[in-house]
Amino acid sequence: MGVLEIILGSAVLLASVIITVICLMQEQKPQNATAALTGASNDSFYDKNRGRTKEARLRKVTFWFSIVFFVLILFMDIVMPLLTK
Repeated sequence: MGVLEIILGSAVLLASVIITVICLMQEQKPQNATAALTGASNDSFYDKNRGRTKEARLRKVTFWFSIVFFVLILFMDIVMPLLTK
C-alpha cells in the first residue's frame, strides 16, 4: 500500500464517520398520518427562517461531506488503479 492510498483511505474513513455523526445529530421530522392527509403546514416564524437554523446548517454540512465522500470513493475506484499500474 502506498502513502496516497493510506491518506485517501483515512480521508474516506473520516468523512464517513463525520457524515454518520452529523446525520445522527439531525432531528427527525414527525411523520404522522394526519398531517399527510390534511396537508397541514406550519407557517410559523421558525419555518420561514429555516435556512438559518441549526438543522439547516447540519443539512448543508451533510450535503458537502457527502459530495466529498462520493468524489473520494470515485477517485479511489477509477483513478488509483490507473496510477498504480
